[in-house]
Amino acid sequence: MSDKTNGFHDDFEEVRVPVPWGHISGKWWGPKSTQPILAIHGWQDNAGTFDTLAPLLAAKGHSILCVDLPGHGLSSHLADGHCYYLFWDGIHIVRRIVKHFNWGKVTLMGHSLGGGIAFLYAGTYPDQVDKYISFDIASPSVRDPAKLVASIPECVDKFLKYETLTPEQMPCYKYKDMIDIVEEAYKGGVSRRSCEVMMRRGMRPAEHKEGHFVFNRDPRLKVAALAFMTPDQVLQFAARTTCRVLNIRGNPGMKFDFPEFYDRVLDAIDKQGKVERHVVEGSHHLHLNNPERVVDIVDQFLAS
Repeated sequence: MSDKTNGFHDDFEEVRVPVPWGHISGKWWGPKSTQPILAIHGWQDNAGTFDTLAPLLAAKGHSILCVDLPGHGLSSHLADGHCYYLFWDGIHIVRRIVKHFNWGKVTLMGHSLGGGIAFLYAGTYPDQVDKYISFDIASPSVRDPAKLVASIPECVDKFLKYETLTPEQMPCYKYKDMIDIVEEAYKGGVSRRSCEVMMRRGMRPAEHKEGHFVFNRDPRLKVAALAFMTPDQVLQFAARTTCRVLNIRGNPGMKFDFPEFYDRVLDAIDKQGKVERHVVEGSHHLHLNNPERVVDIVDQFLAS
């Protein structure tokens, strides 16, 4: 499909990968004759997070498949009763996609949660990842083990609450109000224009209230505590990573519970692989807000 009205660039192909609970949706930019970079978005975002960067990379000859993780964007939600483990889920999600297309070595690109998933996959299948690119994250988010365990009761109870919501109970808003809410949620880290870009895939008309919209994402995704890892677990994955890594960190970027751990992870990977590091002015969503600041860095890394 191709549509450049309203400033949006839509020269991509919609794809669906069948999975036991439904399908994984994606947007394939660039030539279909070459194996694409597999691009993975952040928590509660969707494939639209790459809508500003992917066309620039495609114009340089790269092929990119940007997927919606389960429960995000246009992908199927997990079956009733199932919980999202986010970072952990990503390993088998990527594996399913790789096997579906029968790819050989893969190149991954991820933002936030997606970058953490790329990290885990590279450590799980070190001989089957050529390189990966990570935006503003070095590894899955880590938590203090004591705090992690203490958070589980509230996490489980929230999950049980969210899974009982009916379509009529889902909050719905008019378009402008929806964008206002999304923009406010990112606390200035995502421009209004970028919010509109992502919400093209992130919301749909409400069936129970005309002129209003609901979020596409599964509310159970808000229960994220079970997805986190301990520092020791992360370092074990880092020790198994042998591919080339490009890490682009935003300034100021995202604030982490253990900010010193960011470089510690990259240092651990650097002992086996080769890590290229860049700090670029921008928010946590710098790749979406300011793709022109990162496209040449990514292009040169991919071409090298």
